[in-house]
This record gives sequence, structure tokens and C-alpha cells, in this order.
Amino acid sequence: MAKTKQQLLSRIYDDPKNYPYGFRRSGDFSINEAESLSKYGHLFNALYKGEVEPSDPEDERIMSVMRGDTKPETVNERAWLKYQSRLNRPKLGSLYGNKKQVVADDDDDSDSDIELNDDLGDSIDTDDD
Repeated sequence: MAKTKQQLLSRIYDDPKNYPYGFRRSGDFSINEAESLSKYGHLFNALYKGEVEPSDPEDERIMSVMRGDTKPETVNERAWLKYQSRLNRPKLGSLYGNKKQVVADDDDDSDSDIELNDDLGDSIDTDDD
């Protein structure tokens, strides 16, 4: 069953995976952008995925903005592009690296086998004169 534009606009759009507390509380979007995403998100997502064909010039314009042919002018268009850029941004690694640290299991007490070297090559004089 193909959904109509009216059916898509009647539902509130949310993204619990990426924005579990909603668009308004994320800090990524302004209030107007969050309202726009909530209202038009289902329609924009269906157009973006190709589930719905553009039915009027407004939909055609949104499609051209999504493709990058036209610059966004309305809050709706800017909000959708901002949302897509936030979803597709590269994931940051840790400051401490991304490998798991391996902890050596010391079953034997080999602490007495450790030899201390002076890497600088200078001698340490312990003679108290």
C-alpha cells in the first residue's frame, strides 16, 4: 500500500535511535528546525528513500535540495539537510585509542628478575665523601 502525502504529514516523525530524547532536546537543532523535522520528517524521509514520488512543485524542490542541485531556502529544507549531515557525520574515536587494552596475567612472581638500567649512560656515584 502506497502512502499518500496526507498520511505521511499526519504522523509525528521521531528518531529514537539517534535522538532518543527528541529533536528539541538534542541541542543540534533550533526550535523551528525541531518542529519542522517532527512535522515533515516522514514525508522527507519517504521522498529521500524513493518510497513516494514527488506530487507537486514543492516536493520537486525538496528533492532537488536533497540532491544538492538547489540551495536550501526554507527552514524545512535546512532542517532536513542538517539532520542528514548529523546522521552521516564521521564517528569520533577515543582520545586514548580504539584498541582494547590487554592486561597481562602475572601468575608467577618474576619481579625479582627485573634488571634496572641507566639509559643515559652516566654513572651514579653512591660514595658518600
